[in-house]
Amino acid sequence: MNPTSKDFLATNDALSLVSAKTGDLPTRAQRIRVLPRALLLGAWLIGSTSASAMESRTLDQGWQVRLAANATEAVKKHPEASRWIDAGVPGSVQMDLLHAGLIPDPYRHDNEAALQWIGLADWDYRLDFDIDAATLAHDHVDVVFDGLDTFADVRLNGQKLLAADNMFRRWRIPLKNALHVGRNTLAVSLHSPITTVQPWLLKQSEALPGEFDSAFGDEPPGKQTSNYVRKANYQYGWDWGPRFITEGIWQPVKLESWDTLRLTDLHIAQQHIDADNAKLQARFAIEADHAGKATLRLRWRAPDGHAGQATSDVQLAPGGNTLSVPLTISQPQRWWPVGYGKPNLYAFHAEVVMDGKVLAEADRTTGLRSVELRRDKDRWGRSFAFVVNGVPIFAKGANLIPFDSFPSRVTDAQMRQVLGSARDAHMNMLRVWGGGYYLDDAFYAMADRMGLMLWQDFMFGGAIPPYDKAFRDNVKQEAIEQVTRLRDHPSIVLWCGNNEVQTGWESWPDRAAFRKQAGPAETARVEKGMRELFDHTLREVVKREQPDLPYWATSPGTDMQGPANIPDDGDMHYWDVWSGEARPASAYLDVTPRFQSEYGLQSMPVMKTIRAFADPSDLSADSKVMRAHQKYDKGNGNDRLLKYIRRGYGEPKDFARFVYLSQLMQADGIELAVDHLRSQRPRTMGSLYWQLNDVWPGASWSSVDWYGRWKALQFHARRFYAAVRVAPIRQHGRTKVYLISDRIQPIGAQLRVRVMSMDGTVRYDHTTAATLAPLASTRVMDLADAALLHGGSTADTIAVFELLQDGQLLSRHLLYFASARDLQLPDPALSGSLVAHGDGYQLTVRAARFARGVWVDFGDLDATLSDNAFDLLPGQSMTLEVGSDASIDALRTSLHLHSLADATLSPGGKTRTADHPH
Repeated sequence: MNPTSKDFLATNDALSLVSAKTGDLPTRAQRIRVLPRALLLGAWLIGSTSASAMESRTLDQGWQVRLAANATEAVKKHPEASRWIDAGVPGSVQMDLLHAGLIPDPYRHDNEAALQWIGLADWDYRLDFDIDAATLAHDHVDVVFDGLDTFADVRLNGQKLLAADNMFRRWRIPLKNALHVGRNTLAVSLHSPITTVQPWLLKQSEALPGEFDSAFGDEPPGKQTSNYVRKANYQYGWDWGPRFITEGIWQPVKLESWDTLRLTDLHIAQQHIDADNAKLQARFAIEADHAGKATLRLRWRAPDGHAGQATSDVQLAPGGNTLSVPLTISQPQRWWPVGYGKPNLYAFHAEVVMDGKVLAEADRTTGLRSVELRRDKDRWGRSFAFVVNGVPIFAKGANLIPFDSFPSRVTDAQMRQVLGSARDAHMNMLRVWGGGYYLDDAFYAMADRMGLMLWQDFMFGGAIPPYDKAFRDNVKQEAIEQVTRLRDHPSIVLWCGNNEVQTGWESWPDRAAFRKQAGPAETARVEKGMRELFDHTLREVVKREQPDLPYWATSPGTDMQGPANIPDDGDMHYWDVWSGEARPASAYLDVTPRFQSEYGLQSMPVMKTIRAFADPSDLSADSKVMRAHQKYDKGNGNDRLLKYIRRGYGEPKDFARFVYLSQLMQADGIELAVDHLRSQRPRTMGSLYWQLNDVWPGASWSSVDWYGRWKALQFHARRFYAAVRVAPIRQHGRTKVYLISDRIQPIGAQLRVRVMSMDGTVRYDHTTAATLAPLASTRVMDLADAALLHGGSTADTIAVFELLQDGQLLSRHLLYFASARDLQLPDPALSGSLVAHGDGYQLTVRAARFARGVWVDFGDLDATLSDNAFDLLPGQSMTLEVGSDASIDALRTSLHLHSLADATLSPGGKTRTADHPH
């Protein structure tokens, strides 16, 4: 039941003219260059061949695309798409059609459904380009495709060169004998991944269990083709994103001409790093036409400007050469995760020298650090903790999904904004989730500079993979290329084999049904295939290509040493809250995993984002457009949102308050989970909530929406992920108070506890000295409700916990004794004063009486706020920095202040209090 390539595409006959070479590092990941020919007067001579420069020519302009002639039904319905139109490279068919004005915005309204035909059709790309005699005079002329999406036939002047079948691989094709002087035509035929695989799949007695069935009828339920294709899984649709089956030349294309040798990779292998010494090897990968002696030279520069060098004399052999220059750097300036030190980066410059002449050179930037995944047996089971440079790090962060359904339109600014949001919220780790794609080098370089650790999944989102050797070999080559491309980024601290493959196989109902139908023999083959791929093939690639980094077979899991998704060993995904029986957020307190790598609650994006894809008539939770942008439970996810809102907060008085309450509910719930996880250090050593960002505008588990706008959760994250935190946690009528510190030195502070009523009457106020142990959570109180309430009612009492140092507030946490819907909230009489300040504005928000869940917005005006989604005590004011291109008058007119008191209806169906426009 497993296809090989020949079953649905003749990839086994990949070259009908020349052979394609794969596996060398994309040049976008490094700067490798050969000196201009004019500088090589004394060049290295091997026999009668002289060394000359590599010339690289980008082939990104002049491409055209159209529907393929065999797409007869699509041609009939969309004849305008059968004519050649301009194509973007890198790009996708969907974006080309959008730019040509042939389709509407895929993200607006419910346009997604009407655009499914694009991914079911075949498409032709072409490029006419000229070649001169000087180019053909080189010994080698190659075309390099950094990425083809996905089933692609490549032809030059009508001759077939390649049949590609993996979105995540790079394809180098020698063209020397296929080019001619003058005009040449490069053609790429893209085949729909669904219609390519589906005819074969429908003949099978059963299909391997996948992820989400199509909502559009193009695949029968339970017969998903995505399992069998090395393509980004999320593009087939997920419970937070749309279904757009992209096709296209999704990564850069270039023509490279060279003679004698090619420097294909430079890697700074980190053999041992500590505070005293960094023992390194600079590894050169060189493809040489002939044998000969050479000198490898390496120069490096430290962050403080200190420099050094090392050399090695070598003998090159014809073909591929992997050669090393050892070096030791004393007292290295190590790379540290954010919050623990500077993310120091070293610059390395490498040269290949012969007869005193530099023939090739390369540059690499990397950080020096040691990484350990600590797996000690202890009284709770077996640990799962990241240790960087000998320091145990509590991982604070979130899961990162792709930035867009169409990868080619993701900008550096968009990636920088999302990563900056993570850093600004005191996150130190992001998990690059396995249902997307390996991100561009710019992303990893940004993470390097920001000190963000990255948990990097291989691209398996949860579907059960085929077990045949051809599929596994394809993945192996993909893994070699990606690990080689990314291994010098210090931000990557873990390679993980997949997302949820093992736990799904063990516990999901459709997997159980498959095992029953397929029988013991086929079940055994599937299980053996999974173990071979994730426990052996990928593990061996990481061990060979990047032995200084840990590998983890599956998430959640125990590294395939036992059952997946258990609390006392390995990492855990906890979805009893939200999914399944939709347990309340308080259930987060019932489980204490060693590392919680997924958990989450949904919310809506802010109203400005919703208005970007919906019309005023669509602004209801069950409208057609709102259901189209809610992917959970086939569009029924807003019912789940309302269930959580009604249970914890009450009935929203209108759609805008439904949006507001969804964000408040999400923020409160995740904050409770994070406080619990951090309080249990060292038993628990990581919290990665689902999810940081969005792939499009809609309802999801994100804390930052597709436009980069922060939800309430992101503002809360900046507080609950702070390095120093006081965390009171109430359960079963008792409150335990924890002092949490990520600092490496002890902190002397004062803990102040106040108990007051909603009107500000103080019943208790006491301050005591407190010491925060380094890298620890310390429980300092355990009180029954009666002892903490001091005679007050549960509905009218607030306990305020403040951690202070020399009069400065380090952390504040407000504790309630009833659910939000049962609190006796007064009208807070919120007021706001906006004034010009520096290059922006300052807004002072004041509450006459207690204000729960204050949210500041400026309607349809874009503005960034230094804080939001906070509570205000009676008489308290807070001053916020505001950044906006709008005028102060426009901002004052559009300013609205919301709180929980004005968000819900009373039991009688009336609004509790009025809104607070200013």
